[in-house]
Amino acid sequence: MDPLLIIASLLLAGLVGVSLGLLGGGGSILTVPILTYVLGMEPREAIAASLFIVGATSAVGMIGHGRAGRVRWRIGLLFGAAGMAGAFTGGLIGGRIPGGILMVLFALMMIATAAAMFRGRRDAKADAPAGGPPLVRILVDGFAVGIATGLVGAGGGFLIVPALNLLGGLPMAVAVGTSLLVITMKSFAGLGGYLLSVSLNWPIVLAFTGAAIAGSFAGVAVAGKIPERALRRGFGVFVLIMGVFVLIQEVPALLG
Repeated sequence: MDPLLIIASLLLAGLVGVSLGLLGGGGSILTVPILTYVLGMEPREAIAASLFIVGATSAVGMIGHGRAGRVRWRIGLLFGAAGMAGAFTGGLIGGRIPGGILMVLFALMMIATAAAMFRGRRDAKADAPAGGPPLVRILVDGFAVGIATGLVGAGGGFLIVPALNLLGGLPMAVAVGTSLLVITMKSFAGLGGYLLSVSLNWPIVLAFTGAAIAGSFAGVAVAGKIPERALRRGFGVFVLIMGVFVLIQEVPALLG
């Protein structure tokens, strides 16, 4: 493989880490296209690799957010436990679906999520129950998000952050930190499902992971210092752009 291509990929991996540390998501939104379009991985291999990369990077980023008090451990563990079951199921199914279809599904979910983030919550104070969302809602939302993210290989921050912020009533910065706990749990569960049918190039995966972890420290350092509305809108714009990009790349080939 071209050394310059590897260097460029590692620099992009640093941006993946920044995204995860700052936004609590966006890792797989960047990682899957980089591994597919830059490094030339087959889509299912790229999706499986992204689950490991994003899971490991999220675990490191979660530590920094936890020290700053931006992780709701009970909600995160319950949401993550339900999500692990859904993610493993999604990973089993995703390993048997053509790569092009997976990428289109991936893009459509990103666009739908961006629209939800632009709308925001109707009334943050009125919708947020005392003590956080009820147990049943946490488990149902977690399982549903787990299936979706395990299916398309996303660690799930771009779905988990909106779920915790828009549905669960957590402040955006806290939703970001808590999402990293959930992503860590679900990513490795989804990876387990994929590894039954997909093999990985571990040297490349581990190098990418190391660069992403380095970038995550920068993201965590500035998280919580950005106004919630700006952070939510910026997250939505980022997800929308990546969703449209993936559709432009995949739909013509799928129709052809």
